[in-house]
Amino acid sequence: MDHPRRRHSDKVFDAIPGYISVQDRNFRIVEANGSFRRNFGDYEGRYCYQVYKQRPEKCEDCPVERTFRDGQKHRSEEVVRTLDGREVSVLVYTTPILNDDGEVCEVVEMSTDITELKQMQRQLKESQARYRQLFEEVPCFISIQDSDLNIVDANRLHRETFGVGYGRKCFDVYKHRESECLPCTVRQTFTDGDPRDHEEVVTSQTGDSINVLVRTAPLRNGDGDIESVIEMSHDITQIRQLQDKLASVGLLISTISHGIKGLLNGLDGGIYLINSGMKKDDRDRIDKGWDIALRNVRRIRSMVMDILYYAKDREPIWEKISAGDLLKNICSTMEERAKTLGIDFKPEIDDAGEFECDPQMIRSLVINLIENSLDACRIDTQKPNHDLKVQLSGSPDNIQLAVTDNGIGMDRETREKVFSLFFSSKGAGGTGLGLFIANKIALSHGGSIEVESEEGKGSSFFVELPRKRPEIVESEGEPGKTAGGQEHGGSEKNTDS
Repeated sequence: MDHPRRRHSDKVFDAIPGYISVQDRNFRIVEANGSFRRNFGDYEGRYCYQVYKQRPEKCEDCPVERTFRDGQKHRSEEVVRTLDGREVSVLVYTTPILNDDGEVCEVVEMSTDITELKQMQRQLKESQARYRQLFEEVPCFISIQDSDLNIVDANRLHRETFGVGYGRKCFDVYKHRESECLPCTVRQTFTDGDPRDHEEVVTSQTGDSINVLVRTAPLRNGDGDIESVIEMSHDITQIRQLQDKLASVGLLISTISHGIKGLLNGLDGGIYLINSGMKKDDRDRIDKGWDIALRNVRRIRSMVMDILYYAKDREPIWEKISAGDLLKNICSTMEERAKTLGIDFKPEIDDAGEFECDPQMIRSLVINLIENSLDACRIDTQKPNHDLKVQLSGSPDNIQLAVTDNGIGMDRETREKVFSLFFSSKGAGGTGLGLFIANKIALSHGGSIEVESEEGKGSSFFVELPRKRPEIVESEGEPGKTAGGQEHGGSEKNTDS
């Protein structure tokens, strides 16, 4: 007759909701609880792998085998198959049963059904994968920053445009600055938790300036504390370029309107002399009036062409000229202003030979660079003396021009934006047109302008222009491109940068 305590233990063993089996050294099941029998059926004389997994040989990594080998408890995750064909994910624990000699004679295997948990884990991973895919493929720049303004995550477009910047400061990645921007909207969002919108000009890893519309928003943890801030930036460069194009036309019109009024008055004066000379049969009076009229018509035409330069790009009017003669003429007209400002003006002009160009455009390019350097010296109050050096030299294929000053200089952020339309480091003292125009003219001639500058020490602009006009390549939808891909432009008189 069974002892009551033994019968109670059997009932407890059978009532345990998990799957429990006892196996011998051959992995044959010698005992199992009720839950096991209901889900896996008859086990007598059968091996665990036959019952659990319906396979003919032992599992490659068997926790029961490991327990027999080292006498320790082991844990694993498995997928088993029930009588009705369901696949069940189980968390398996094995425990040794020792005989009187302390040897492992049997092993208890306890398996808990974690199918629902595994499904939830899979759903979580799928959700995370979908979130990551969405995060990666959103067509804007996204970064996540911690409270120290370090970038801790970024999407694909951000990495491709600005490089992999994990652990770097946002202001270093975006603007190549050494100090935090003021004001910093990310910092403000950390402080009060409010989303913010603002516009910025940032620089890509290839040095391109990008206009972006930025929105910041807080990312909170389970306790509601702000752990990080997400910054989403939309590229609006094309929109700003279109706006700049329209604005530049308006600016030019307003800038030259007074000049046109004076020219029209001069044209009226010339016509008056012609008419009065014809009435008095005064040939000298007629010739004088005609000269005045023609001169003013030419000047009005030049101003109109300036407007057309922005409204629609035009190709240079090519001539073969002496580079030295052109630069000497330009410097002679600028010496008086430099003298008035107390700046030591030093032209160093070699006989660089001839080259093909639009003289009016190149004149505007050089004047804009010299005017920019004069202004940089004028507004620098830290040095007692200022000097400006203009150097011209030549090589077999190119001519080189260098304009160097010891004015206020520029930091890296300013250097990277200096050729952008309407960007000026002089505040209200400049329109931001001069250097943009100079660079556009250089590109239209197949050349380039490079800048070297250090804040507080001065700047140098290096212009290189080919001796021969660039070959024109007409491509569908992009007429008027040089072989290097540059656009053709026209001349411009405005010299403020």
